Amino acid sequence: MQPKRFYYLISFQYLGFRYHGWQVQPNVKTVELMVKRTLNYILPEVKTKVLVCSRTDAKVSANQTYLELFCNEQLIDLEEFMTNFNLNLPSDIRALSIKEVDKNFNVIQDTKFKTYHYYFAFGEKIHPFSAAIMANINYSLDIELMKKAALQFKGKKDFYSYTFRPNENTNTIAEIFECRIEENIELTASFFPKTSYVLKVTGKGFKRGQIRLMMGMLIDLGNHAKTYDFFLKTLDGTQKIKLEHVAPASGLILHEVNL
Repeated sequence: MQPKRFYYLISFQYLGFRYHGWQVQPNVKTVELMVKRTLNYILPEVKTKVLVCSRTDAKVSANQTYLELFCNEQLIDLEEFMTNFNLNLPSDIRALSIKEVDKNFNVIQDTKFKTYHYYFAFGEKIHPFSAAIMANINYSLDIELMKKAALQFKGKKDFYSYTFRPNENTNTIAEIFECRIEENIELTASFFPKTSYVLKVTGKGFKRGQIRLMMGMLIDLGNHAKTYDFFLKTLDGTQKIKLEHVAPASGLILHEVNL
């Protein structure tokens, strides 16, 4: 007879700048490592396991995402658990909510779509404090051309060119529901540049490195290092064009996950 398990859905957020991504890896600090250490500390007698809906890369942040917590004992007081969890998590990781779910729930399979934001500024050196959440492009960009190109990512396509190091077995088909560049007016700070921008992308089934490769292509367009005709060819996966420009990780934020 298998022991009973209890299942919980936790919404949380983190600043990824000092972490080597979500997933536990040898000899580096990751978000998952800190979450597991905290759980082991506040629930020393409980066997726990966590599953996240999106594994972010090094220096990538999350404004709102989800993890599923598996326990061999029931958490009697969820409010008390949340208080202790946040009290002992590092200051750059915060739990937002928790609720109990059943064994049929799967945080990966039940994710309907995700929205990513990529924040950037260009033309001059920006304040160092901005580096954790905003990419600094030191040269001028044709922002109107970049806005025009961003709209072309929308739809169900073969994103071969926007999949990091695909092989012959990699599924490169994905669907983007919305994609646009606009002036950043929602993420503000006194040390931010006067004008900054954000690439907003909503979709399902994002490929490894997809948003950063998309942003790298847009930067190359804005700098006129690549032509618009070449860009359009990259949207045809049968062309097998491999892109190398991966935009800096720190500008990327997993903005929201919709279940």
